[in-house]
Amino acid sequence: MTFGGERPLFESHDLRMENITITDGESAIKECTNLEADNCRFFGKYPWWHVDGSVISNCYFAPESRSAIWYSYNMKMRDCVIDGPKFFREMKNVELENVKINDADETFWNVENLRLKNVTLHDGTYPFMGCRNVEVDGLVSDSKYVFQYVKRAVIRNAKITTKDSFWETEDITVYDSVLDGEYLGWHSKNLRLVRCHIAGEQPLCYAENLVLEDCTFDPACDRAFEYSTVEATIRGHIENIKNPTSGHIVADSIGSVTINENVLQPADCKIETR
Repeated sequence: MTFGGERPLFESHDLRMENITITDGESAIKECTNLEADNCRFFGKYPWWHVDGSVISNCYFAPESRSAIWYSYNMKMRDCVIDGPKFFREMKNVELENVKINDADETFWNVENLRLKNVTLHDGTYPFMGCRNVEVDGLVSDSKYVFQYVKRAVIRNAKITTKDSFWETEDITVYDSVLDGEYLGWHSKNLRLVRCHIAGEQPLCYAENLVLEDCTFDPACDRAFEYSTVEATIRGHIENIKNPTSGHIVADSIGSVTINENVLQPADCKIETR
């Protein structure tokens, strides 16, 4: 079946949709509860707003379906492809598995209780802005400015190529991941990186209660830890450390350490090689 126009499935409840196409028009599915969609295709604008309780599987969202899923709660999505931007905003209790988002611009904004497994994000800016209570296992992303203003997250097995990531976050732990981009973790609080590889200029500055456990650094990293309070164990070499505020840093080898008149008090960070 095919639906188009204005609000064709408005106020639908306890409905399962199979092989449905949403064409032109706006707000095809709105103010609904307990929906299932399998093998459906969405082309119209804003097709899935104010829905409480939904399972979406094997579906396709076209570029025209921008801002498709907002203000919806208790949603599970699996095995889907999304080509539209600005998805998943102002939501609670969202789970995605095996989902590919090809235009991740302004996606996942202000989502509370977000669970991702094997998700790919491509292109766009500021995904995950302001999310809270996030769990990720398997993420590949080349979007810019990821995980800004996020609170309470655990991220595993991620490969993130970006810029300005994890800014002003609180209570984030990242395990077994590659974090490649400039200005990682600036102004963060309680950021913990475990067995991660870090690449990019000026990582981990202005951080409070920063912890690194068995992490590695790309040779191009420089001016790391400036104005940060940090406890770090580094495997291998780190090229340059600059003006950490306090804490303890140990590495197998260190190219250079810069401590100058601009260091902040108490200026007592212990830096040593094994």
